[in-house]
Formats: sequence, C-alpha cells, structure tokens
Amino acid sequence: MINNIAFTLILGKPLMMYMGILTLFLLLSTATVGALNLKGISIIPFKWHPRLAMATIIMAIIHAIFGLSIYFNF
Repeated sequence: MINNIAFTLILGKPLMMYMGILTLFLLLSTATVGALNLKGISIIPFKWHPRLAMATIIMAIIHAIFGLSIYFNF
C-alpha cells in the first residue's frame, strides 16, 4: 500500500523522488539558517532553525519509509 503511494507519478516522476528533493532542500535550509546566525547575520531568525530541523527529520523518515517499502512491500 505504501509502495503504491511512493510510486504515484507526478509529472511522470514518482512521489518518492520529489520527497527526496524536498528533504535535501530542507537540510540545506536548516544548515544555512544555522550558519548565517552563527556569523551574526540574522536575516532569518534563529527560532526557525529547530523548526526546519524537525521538518527535515520528519521528511527524511517519510522518504525512508517510502524507500524501504520497495523492498519490504508494506
């Protein structure tokens, strides 16, 4: 069942691919906010760093479940 969701096509590509791209974007955004605030550049307030980190973790877990569903058929 999750396998079917993971391979749902959006513009000809599986949903799992878009989830991976979004996870990478969130990871880079989290690192950027942390690095900028460490240097004293607070364009984006530091309170967004933990929020982005939590979103990254959630998206990575969902992406991993989608990826594992290919092999374990759940």
